[in-house]
Amino acid sequence: MQQRGISRREFAKAAVAIGGASALAACMEREGEGTPTVDVPEGPDDLSSLPARQHAWNDALATDDHGNTLNARHHVLLYLEYGGEGTPTDDDRSTVEDALQSLEHAYERSNEGLLLTIGYSRAYFERYDAALSEGVDLPRPRALADFEDPDPDEPDAIVHLASDHARVVLEAEEALRGNREQANGRAMDADFSGIFEVADRRTGFIGDGLPAEHDDVDGVPEDEVDEDAPLYMGFKSGFEKNQATEDRVTIQSGPFEGGTTQHISKIRLHLDQWYEQDSRYQRVGKMFCPAHAENGTVEGVGENLGTDSGMDQCPAHVEDDARDMGFVGHSQKNAQAREDDAPVILRRDFDSTDDGHAGVHFLALQRQIGDFVATREAMNGTDAAEAGGVGTRHNNGILQYMTVLRRGNYLVPPRERRSLPRPA
Repeated sequence: MQQRGISRREFAKAAVAIGGASALAACMEREGEGTPTVDVPEGPDDLSSLPARQHAWNDALATDDHGNTLNARHHVLLYLEYGGEGTPTDDDRSTVEDALQSLEHAYERSNEGLLLTIGYSRAYFERYDAALSEGVDLPRPRALADFEDPDPDEPDAIVHLASDHARVVLEAEEALRGNREQANGRAMDADFSGIFEVADRRTGFIGDGLPAEHDDVDGVPEDEVDEDAPLYMGFKSGFEKNQATEDRVTIQSGPFEGGTTQHISKIRLHLDQWYEQDSRYQRVGKMFCPAHAENGTVEGVGENLGTDSGMDQCPAHVEDDARDMGFVGHSQKNAQAREDDAPVILRRDFDSTDDGHAGVHFLALQRQIGDFVATREAMNGTDAAEAGGVGTRHNNGILQYMTVLRRGNYLVPPRERRSLPRPA
């Protein structure tokens, strides 16, 4: 639908990126001027029906025709600093929990309503005298390759808001920040003002057509992204068999049993060469593997692949492709980090135009941060580079098209311990 020279989807993405009361008001005004009103379902009165795991989103998300889980279309990340002195009080915990429960009452827990998590950094837990519980792998963020130099993200807490509707994430954000007394027509019982200060705000989107509608930023050439692509690089991701299960990424014992760890990288994309110099053959080969390029395995954005990107059809030893083909595939390398032939991380990443530049907020869930580190080390393709034929980054999957600007590691507790948790 076009209105005032801008599509509804483009308007929604722009509103989320801008944020604030004015953007929310613009969304609501637009709904009153011909854009179909979003009828957002409410959450339950009895919250005991909600999953114990904050990260248990899969059953609440939509799926495509093949059964792959689809990430929500609009996302907000709020980086929060605890405003009090020393360690949080029980009153602070009650206030945070009341605010989060207010949103759960207000919105159905689904892509049509609102999905949310809150996680905490090691810096937060170091406020306490007690050590973080054994069994929780939560190191400080660091560079994970010799060629990267990211800044660490270490806020006390991070909130992730996600919905198919831009108005929902904007309204929920404003309600949490204390700028709005109601959410989805329901009064907020509490908010985060006086407890948390917002240190940073990041936004993004994912879904068919959204990247193509937002190619007027640095880092991606205009009119090159496939109109059906859900991500800037032109291919779909999140194939069911390339994702860890929610059980696999869940902490199995200890005080934080039922929680997970979360890694978020802020990545800048450089896609001029990807689209203007590389051929379709090269893009398929570097994203998946050279064999897929040779055999024409990938059609369009990859919908024909179903639930599996087909890495069993690619040489397991990337050194062979490095020597023989002169390039290796991103997915091909990542497949080396599997355990018992199954992935160890669950991706919920999304694209972004933060800072006026095409980028990715790479959000991954895993039982321990070490699982993400192992996957990233496989992505580095050191074995391929040492074999010759490819460089440290050049022709080594998609490494040359991205720069990691920031990294952060977080513990996402089970729902009952999500509000300013003690370390043990």
